[in-house]
Amino acid sequence: MADFLGDNLDCIRGERRVLSGLNFQISDGEILVLTGKNGTGKSTLLRLMSGLLRPQGGELSWDGESIAEDPSAHNDRMTYVGHAEAVKPAMSVLENVEFWRSVRTKPDKTAMDALAAVGIAHLANIPARYLSAGQKRRVALTRALTSGAKLWLLDEPTTALDVDASTAFGATIQAHRQAGGMAVISTHTDLGLSDVRHLNLSPS
Repeated sequence: MADFLGDNLDCIRGERRVLSGLNFQISDGEILVLTGKNGTGKSTLLRLMSGLLRPQGGELSWDGESIAEDPSAHNDRMTYVGHAEAVKPAMSVLENVEFWRSVRTKPDKTAMDALAAVGIAHLANIPARYLSAGQKRRVALTRALTSGAKLWLLDEPTTALDVDASTAFGATIQAHRQAGGMAVISTHTDLGLSDVRHLNLSPS
């Protein structure tokens, strides 16, 4: 069983201390939902978890080893879907997904299966520049589905999605958890998830 821990994390952005003395733990088959008002550090924490940011204090570890010791190994075990869609407008929808899949060492779903899972397989050959905001978000979510990663880090994953699409993606997260995966999610949307833990980042 894998364990991902944050111990006494501090993070300063600009001149503001965003996180101070923060602890968390997540293991196989668990979902951690980050809560708190805007500006309390949810996105910052996800970026720390991904390795895109380094904490000013404390440590993040996977099975007792600092993720900073082997960034490549951590990149292989996690996928991060942030606010930016990172969809290349000149490429087709399918080409975008195939590109993201190609950079993974142990990819999972095929590009077409991932597009079908988010309900846009019929748009596979459309240039991405013609997509709506909601469609671009669905394309972005395929990064998680094709990654083969155990740890999904999701920052407001259902932004611009309707209720049905949000609920469907919630079911996808549940399936990932049931297969032994982990997910850390910042969301203001009810994804229909059950048996989750919450980490409130708002000052007490």
